[in-house]
Amino acid sequence: MKNEESLKRLKIVEGHLHGVIRMIEEDAYCIDVMRQIQAVQAALNKISAGILEDHLNSCVITALRGEDPAERVRVLKELTDVFETATKV
Repeated sequence: MKNEESLKRLKIVEGHLHGVIRMIEEDAYCIDVMRQIQAVQAALNKISAGILEDHLNSCVITALRGEDPAERVRVLKELTDVFETATKV
């Protein structure tokens, strides 16, 4: 997912999030608020997956094909760290 597409999607999510805030301010039904929060989370997950795919197809492939073993280890460690952090949420 290119930066322009990511930014476009993030701006849509931002608008959706403002809608959720408004729902809470207006004391909307809890389940409706939760469904909207889940929609925001799903949209963010899709954006994140697109960014990850781009990273794998560019930075990671470049590092794995490169001559520097330390760079390969560093890039793979970054991926491990990202997934460890994601599972803590």
